[in-house]
Amino acid sequence: MKLNLPSYNTRVAVSASGERSIYDRLRQKYVALTPEEWVRQHFVEFMIVRRGYPQSLMANEVGITLNGTKRRCDTVVFDRHGCPVMIVEYKAPTIEVTQKTFDQIVRYNMVLRVKYLVVSNGLTHYCCAIDYQQMSYRFLPDVPEYALL
Repeated sequence: MKLNLPSYNTRVAVSASGERSIYDRLRQKYVALTPEEWVRQHFVEFMIVRRGYPQSLMANEVGITLNGTKRRCDTVVFDRHGCPVMIVEYKAPTIEVTQKTFDQIVRYNMVLRVKYLVVSNGLTHYCCAIDYQQMSYRFLPDVPEYALL
């Protein structure tokens, strides 16, 4: 599927039963190829190659506990001290990014308290900078380069 992200040489495998999987460079293993996973892998590649995010400071499927319930953040970016600075939430290209999507990532942020929230369905990308002192947020025109975090 065509995304609003740069293409790259994906590593896709097909099992004997016909199941397709894609290589996840952060988890260093093949994972089931779903539409959401297609977006995740392209977005991670974009962040590393085009925005200078260190692969070693990114993680996929990061577990958190929210109100006693285990949840998973799609991608978390860390600063050089190991503190989380960004949460990225992905949806399949056929899923519209709505207020419900933002509500989900904001709930995750109640645990991690990061500076940046990003939501993408591969076609449309939103990035918010959070200002905890002013109790406000602002949308950025693009995902910032890692050096500017």
